[in-house]
Amino acid sequence: MKNLPPQARSALSALLGPVPLTRSQALGASERLAAATTLVGSLEYLANRRHTGPRGLNDWAVAREAFAARGRPLRRALDTAAHPWSTRALHAARVATAAGLMLPGGGRWRGAADLFLGASNSLLYPTQRYGTDGSDQASGLVQVATGLARLSGSPQAQDALLWYIALQSNLSYLVSGWVKLLGADWRDGSALGGVLRTRTYGERHLWRLTQRYPRAARTVAHGVLALECLFPVLYARGGRLARPVLASAASFHVANGFVMGLGRFVTSFTAMHPAVAYTSTPRSHPAVAGRDDRMLPVAGLLAAGGTVAAGAVAAARRLRVTDAGPGTGTVTTRHGNVLRFRGTPGAGDGDPVLVFVHGLAATPMHFGWYAQAFSESAGAGAGGGAGEGGGAGWLTYHRAGYGPSRRVARGAYTLRESVDDLVDLVDGALPEGRPVVLVGHSLGGEIARRAAHRLGERLRGVVYLDASHPDELNRSSQQGSGAAYVGGALRTFGVSLRAGMGILLSRPSWVDNLPAAVRRPAMAAYADARMWRAATREWRSTEIEFRAHEGPLRPQDSNALVVSAQHTVDRDPDQLLMHQEIADAHRRPGRVVRSVVVEGADHDGLLTEPRLAAEVVGHIRGFLAESNAVAAHDAPVNAAAPTAGPLPFAIETESR
Repeated sequence: MKNLPPQARSALSALLGPVPLTRSQALGASERLAAATTLVGSLEYLANRRHTGPRGLNDWAVAREAFAARGRPLRRALDTAAHPWSTRALHAARVATAAGLMLPGGGRWRGAADLFLGASNSLLYPTQRYGTDGSDQASGLVQVATGLARLSGSPQAQDALLWYIALQSNLSYLVSGWVKLLGADWRDGSALGGVLRTRTYGERHLWRLTQRYPRAARTVAHGVLALECLFPVLYARGGRLARPVLASAASFHVANGFVMGLGRFVTSFTAMHPAVAYTSTPRSHPAVAGRDDRMLPVAGLLAAGGTVAAGAVAAARRLRVTDAGPGTGTVTTRHGNVLRFRGTPGAGDGDPVLVFVHGLAATPMHFGWYAQAFSESAGAGAGGGAGEGGGAGWLTYHRAGYGPSRRVARGAYTLRESVDDLVDLVDGALPEGRPVVLVGHSLGGEIARRAAHRLGERLRGVVYLDASHPDELNRSSQQGSGAAYVGGALRTFGVSLRAGMGILLSRPSWVDNLPAAVRRPAMAAYADARMWRAATREWRSTEIEFRAHEGPLRPQDSNALVVSAQHTVDRDPDQLLMHQEIADAHRRPGRVVRSVVVEGADHDGLLTEPRLAAEVVGHIRGFLAESNAVAAHDAPVNAAAPTAGPLPFAIETESR
């Protein structure tokens, strides 16, 4: 800068350097910006309450189902807060309090007001989740921190809380940026146009500009990425870049508010900027003289401890996932892949074994209720009635790369590899000639369909559980448009787990719906990065093959039961037509073909909801009984029963 003309040095001095705010200035600016978010949000609610009424976006009669498993005190508190009169009273009080905080002053009463806004926000948020888009959470965080700072009166405590806000601000930009970086549309710069063309956040005129000037659109998208991923650079060299970075971030939020209709983003996220400005100013500056920075090393130690704990949890889960345990078998396929399987032999040598094929990013434990039901039937002996479908054995397995199964194949993955593995599993795990019924869910249904014709006469039938259709990405607008997000979501999940974020993963409700004995292994598999890496690999090949699909489905010479989830076909009628095509491919003289739509079921609920799983098990038993009856009727009178020996394993059900 010394060699620059005086005018240039003056301009750079205005653009570069820290934003010196005193402690009281930072607290005051943060709480006023957060109060402005609350003021606007509560006024919006009082002016437009239709979304909380019956059939509204935030209808509490529907939203409260998400808290059905919580404790009674919390449910009662939320029910009280969600009552129309209580909600209006709370919002009216929030308006008055927020307006008071907009006034000048620095008394301790402001701390109580901040805490009231933060606490009421936490109480109201579960009843009005849709429409906040993160702004209420950000403002609530600031209000709790500034409230505690006001009430403490200790400069050291206030500095620690301001550091907390600043670190949260840095974290919000960093996480957002690095997650975006995983998406191909952000890396190639097309994301901006994609966002602007959506119905919720789009803007028609600006979208047209992105199409007319794609290079400029890519520059803006990459600029957003750089801003978020590199946000902490404003702390470098004594806050030299604090002004341009904070100005860019504030401009970004203003643009979001104007273009995408996220008006509260402007004040909610910029409410954290004063704390960033305060903490990024060098301690030698008079404005921050005496600032206590001990929060930073404490945060570093906590982060290091969290990293160690996250690694330990991930390692423990990995050991649990890869330890197949007693009672399992192993098959090495033609590709060198090592598959782990588990099952029960069933009532008799001539009865079919149900081979369950799990879906994408799923586990064999998803079939826990099915395994338990058929194990109990088999355990009942002849009383279960093999002819009634009660005596069927079952087998579950992890596809290569999932759980304890290892993928050794060196070549590029294709779905044919999984089909070959399934055929080799049947040949290697079951006695020669033992009848089988393939039961595939989602992508597992497509793998089973492709394997069916290769199993010959030993195949008794195929059960498709809300199965994928190879032409669904071309024929279903819903499936086709959503495909672009599936790969990104799988990669993001996998990268997050490899980074140790699995320790923060909450247990999804479907895990708690499974039989008690399989919940822990199901959660361990769900939180293991290997499963998501395998799913990403499978999805990459699936999308390519499905996009390239042409022509009708291959005719099948086997019985079939096609089960559809009502929610799936209601949301996407094209899926019902494609499921019917799967059934039609099996229709020929002497074959049993049935189609069923399970009312009230969604895609995963067919497996994980006990009531729905029991209903599907009933359909499978009926299908087996009818298939056995037809097979017995068509068999030669003097035909000998299959002479296959017992299964090479006899294992108790996973759900005991």
